[in-house]
Amino acid sequence: MNSAIGYRQLAVTDSQLQLAFPVQVLYPTSEISQVVPVGLYRLNVAVDAALAPGRFPLVLVSHGTGSSGLVHRQLAQALVKKGFVVGLVEHPHNNRDDDSWAHTAQNLAARPRHLQLALDGLLTDARLRGGLYPEVAALLGHSLGGYSVLAAAGGRPEAVGPDITERLAIPVPGADERVKALVLLAPAVPWYAVPGSLAAVHVPLLVLAAEKDEYLSPDHMELVTKGVPATTPLTARVVANAGHFSFLTPFPPHRTSAAFLPSQDPPGFDRAQFQQELAQEVAGFLAQHLPPPLGHVEW
Repeated sequence: MNSAIGYRQLAVTDSQLQLAFPVQVLYPTSEISQVVPVGLYRLNVAVDAALAPGRFPLVLVSHGTGSSGLVHRQLAQALVKKGFVVGLVEHPHNNRDDDSWAHTAQNLAARPRHLQLALDGLLTDARLRGGLYPEVAALLGHSLGGYSVLAAAGGRPEAVGPDITERLAIPVPGADERVKALVLLAPAVPWYAVPGSLAAVHVPLLVLAAEKDEYLSPDHMELVTKGVPATTPLTARVVANAGHFSFLTPFPPHRTSAAFLPSQDPPGFDRAQFQQELAQEVAGFLAQHLPPPLGHVEW
């Protein structure tokens, strides 16, 4: 079998906010791939190909603020090769093309709900649902994506009110029972500082922080590791010498410069090598907590 990676883009509708947002889906297929432009990048994929026969677990990715799901394309492709279907959400009004909701309460409320709407869309899509485990998914989030996936799994975030001392609950939809595991990469989670805000997060977690994160202190990871119940399965570690953006796919040479901070790492850090290690770690964690891929996928 000549296995490859399929690619489709779905549109998810939010009728409450009267908007739609894209989810780019990478998945196992037996059709022949070719290098094609996808956003700002070029991917070796089979566009609109049929999903390979079998049944595969779903992983949904939440990008950081003002970013794009495609910055995790290498990890996504590696997970597909392990037998996962991966959805890359583009959060509306908080992405690289439109960041008008950055630093707003509306964004904090919308992000987790949009993850749940994306799960609805993928798990019921006519061309995917037959090959996905129903009512089963993992969520992966980088930076503000870490906040988002925790809220979708039962976290109850709060923001500081105008008078600084007041805490305001952020309206999020509550735990989605379809979520069976979480992966947090350099998570931005100050909204969970209030004791008990993560008490309802019971699914297994993998939390990776960056030793030399330029934006987040180690306290962010500790808010998670100390905030979830003691019975919650938890794996957490600090990645030596990594920076905040070291979890992203290396950028093409023409987009790599000191002026473009997401392309930069602390001196001596090998992002390309780390991406391979990251894919192995994430895939191994997910394999422990999601149903196994059932299908003939050869790589």
